[in-house]
Amino acid sequence: MVKDVAEEWEVRSAERPFQGRLTGVSSDEVRMPDGSYARRDYQTHPGSVAVLALDEERRVLLVRQYRHPVRQRLWELPAGVLDVPGENPLHAAQRELFEEAYCKAGHWRVLVDFYTSPGGSDEAVRIFLATELGEAEGERFDAHGEELEIETARVPLAELVELVLAGELHNPTLVSGVLALSAALAGAGPDGLRPADAPWPARPFGA
Repeated sequence: MVKDVAEEWEVRSAERPFQGRLTGVSSDEVRMPDGSYARRDYQTHPGSVAVLALDEERRVLLVRQYRHPVRQRLWELPAGVLDVPGENPLHAAQRELFEEAYCKAGHWRVLVDFYTSPGGSDEAVRIFLATELGEAEGERFDAHGEELEIETARVPLAELVELVLAGELHNPTLVSGVLALSAALAGAGPDGLRPADAPWPARPFGA
């Protein structure tokens, strides 16, 4: 069976030259198969969740915001960092959908899990499929910083697939989510996806 498996090579030394509020940099000396040691520098990250919210017309709810490292305003899925230790990823995803799009969903499934850049970061992302959409209730989230200029749109899934393959959309969570949902719909459909509380070995969580 083709399946990723957990494995950990010997680490002779580990340093943390930088630690920010959420992310840091780890510098490890790792033992190679030939007995030598090599330094591996990588970003440490608490993990993230994202929501592919699909309405009855098979349109995907998108948000657009400025991303300074790449100097672009990108179309993305509602998403956020797991900045509360031990938080249930589903609860975090529901919060992000509310805060970024003032939206709620009646049905949730796990769409796909992935590492953003496993050669240089330990960030793990879980994308949820949210359906049965409706407007949220209560006061809107008080946005600040780059979130003040968030735009929203609903775009047909088929159109998004074409835009991804044409190289017009670049956010990895959006690309992964759109292609994963397209594959799921061509196969067993949403009911064939994992339940919203499915185990996530990369980021274990409680109830």
